Amino acid sequence: MTRSLGLVFAVIIAAVLNPPANAQSPRDDIEAALVTFAAAFNRGDDAGVAAHYAEDGAILLPDSARVDGRANIQAFWKGAIDAGLADLTLKAVEVGGSGDIAFEVGEVSYSAPDKTGARSTATGKYIVVWKKGTDGVWRLYRDIWNANPAK
Repeated sequence: MTRSLGLVFAVIIAAVLNPPANAQSPRDDIEAALVTFAAAFNRGDDAGVAAHYAEDGAILLPDSARVDGRANIQAFWKGAIDAGLADLTLKAVEVGGSGDIAFEVGEVSYSAPDKTGARSTATGKYIVVWKKGTDGVWRLYRDIWNANPAK
């Protein structure tokens, strides 16, 4: 009996310490999504940007009201694109998660026109909560950011 319990215990420990081969980190998928998100933004495709969000996604804007739902998120990004924001780059610094929920801490940069029309670059940091859909695609569920101090 003791030997059987020891064997069961060893099997449980092995399963916990060695997850199945198909259990993978969401990092590769999230980094790939960052590339397609930035590409859609930089070509002015607000629908393509919004498609990266869950239907029940939300943006928690600095100094503004929360934006809920993919349609409203699309309208927000259309406004940003129409205002001249461009040259978006995103970089995942930390990614982690469990099951169908993941988080990402990242760095952002973009250019925007100033009052004279000249372009300037801004940088910031962000946190995204990602949710994996029933289709297996990771989408932004909660998105929040703020600017770095001007240099």
